[in-house]
Amino acid sequence: MVETQVWRVDPNAPDLEHTPQIIAAAEKLVQGEIVAFPTETVYGLGGNAKLQDSVRKIYEAKGRPSDNPLIVHVATLEQVRDICTEIHPIAKKLIDTFWPGPLTLVLPSRGEVSNAVTAGLSTVAVRMPSHPVARALILASNLPIAAPSANLSGRPSPTRADHVFYDLDGRIAGIVDGGETGVGVESTVVDCTTTPITILRPGGISKEQLVEVVGAVADDPGLTRSDQIPKAPGMKYKHYAPQAMMYLVPSGKEKICELVATEKNNGRRIGVLTTEENRDSYPDADVVLVCGKRSEPATVAHNLFDVLRRFDQKNVDAIYSETFSEEGIGKAIMNRMSKAAGGRIIE
Repeated sequence: MVETQVWRVDPNAPDLEHTPQIIAAAEKLVQGEIVAFPTETVYGLGGNAKLQDSVRKIYEAKGRPSDNPLIVHVATLEQVRDICTEIHPIAKKLIDTFWPGPLTLVLPSRGEVSNAVTAGLSTVAVRMPSHPVARALILASNLPIAAPSANLSGRPSPTRADHVFYDLDGRIAGIVDGGETGVGVESTVVDCTTTPITILRPGGISKEQLVEVVGAVADDPGLTRSDQIPKAPGMKYKHYAPQAMMYLVPSGKEKICELVATEKNNGRRIGVLTTEENRDSYPDADVVLVCGKRSEPATVAHNLFDVLRRFDQKNVDAIYSETFSEEGIGKAIMNRMSKAAGGRIIE
C-alpha cells in the first residue's frame, strides 16, 4: 500500500503547467511513480512511457493483462516524432483535423517506449488530449505518458476523481483532481498502418467524422471477435462491468417491464438503465437510473460510466438496459454497453 495524494486543480486556471499541484504530480512521474489525471474522455492512469518499471506499476495497480497495449499521451508533434518512425499523409490529416482531441492513432513505433506499452507490437498508439490539465501535466513532466483508464481492470471507466479514489486508493502515488470529464467514453482508436485506416475502438470521434476527412475507413474484426491479438485497448477483455449482471434489451420498454415483473416475483432487486424520455416507464423497478437524453446521445456517453458505478451502490441483483442507435457516438456507447453486459442481450 502507498499513500495516494490528491491534488485539486482548476482546469481553467492560467499557466497550469507551473502551478504547485501540477509540478508536484509531474515530479512523481519523473520519479517513476504513477499518477491519475483527467482527460477530455475519462481519467487516465499515467506513467513514464519510456520506463519499464513505471509501466509495470500501471499494469499492477489496475490488475490489467499485460498483452493489452497502452495509449501514449503527448502534448507536441515533436513527442510523436520521438516515438514514431513516420507520420504519413493520412495520419497527418487526422492530426490536423482532430488533435488535440479524443482520437488515438496507431503508428509505427521507433522503439523508444517500453515494450510493455506496445505489448511487444511494432506499433504504438498515440494521442494528444485536449484537456488543459492533461496537457499541463505532460508538458511539466516533459515525458510521453502511457495512460489507460484509471480504474481497476474490468470496472467502469472513471469520469470523476472520486471514481479513481474508490478503485485505486493505496495503489497509486496520486490523483490530479480536475473535476468531471467531458466526453465520458474513451478515445476512438484508429490503425493508420492499414489501407484503408481501421477503427480498432469506437469512441469520441465517430466513424462518420473520420470518413468525412479521409474517405474510406474500415472496422476491425476484433470489434466483434476476442480471439485476435489486441492492437489497442478495449479489444479483447471484458470491460466496464457493474457488479450486478447487466442485460441489454433492444426490444424496448414493454419487454423490460415484463422482465422486471418476472424478476420481482422471484424476490430479486432489479435496476433499469433508461433515458430522460422514459424515466417514468418502469414503476415496478427497484432502481431506475437515467443516463441522459435519447435525443442527445452525447449526454448518454457523458453519463454512462457514472451511472454504471451508481448501480453498484444500489445493491441490485440485475440491471436491464435500453439500447441505442449506433449512428455517430452511439457506436461507442453500444460498444461500451455490450462489454459492460458481457455480451448478454435479450431479444
